[in-house]
Amino acid sequence: MIRVLLVDDQPLIRSGFRALLDLEADIEVVAEAADGSEGLALAREHLPDIVLIDIQMPVVDGIEATRRIAADPALVGVHVVILTNYGLDEYVFNALRAGAAGFLVKDIVPEDLLHAVRVAARGDALLAPSITRKLINRYVTQPFPTDTGTELKELTSREREAVTLVAQGLSNDQIADRMVISPMTAKTHINRAMAKLRARDRAQLVVLAYESGLVAPRNS
Repeated sequence: MIRVLLVDDQPLIRSGFRALLDLEADIEVVAEAADGSEGLALAREHLPDIVLIDIQMPVVDGIEATRRIAADPALVGVHVVILTNYGLDEYVFNALRAGAAGFLVKDIVPEDLLHAVRVAARGDALLAPSITRKLINRYVTQPFPTDTGTELKELTSREREAVTLVAQGLSNDQIADRMVISPMTAKTHINRAMAKLRARDRAQLVVLAYESGLVAPRNS
């Protein structure tokens, strides 16, 4: 059972998502919150697999709530998925840097929402390759100085290659084809790189790859 926490200041939005998710046999909405502060408290209480959280909310916004969830050792298994009305708005990349596993636009079709929840619950990549490239092209104009340089040196050449391909938006199967290895081996390389770089998920791995300079951004 995939346990979901809904965090949005609009009751109608929460009701719509809940009605859709509760119809699924493998998904359960465990709680709802109207702001980030309440959402953080409920995340600690219920330990959901997924937190669907709006970016713009009163009291504590979605980005700050995401940052606090990502920083809490007790919530290490909680995956945050950002909800937004505006698609690739200025807040999305900041949300990914804060620790979000990905993002969804609120006008997403029901089938895609259900698929995204299941993908995020597995800890797999939630961002489609096209979305990853758009985010990078729009928001990353130059690498940001970080403390990941030392950790990058710990990556093997194959792990660095895998991270580079993740940052380009490739799936595990595509990475396996490119590296001429099995999908399981590709996933192993990625998981080991995530552990060495202390990345919570693939979305954060993409951010680290660009911020560290491992992958050079391309201007759109």
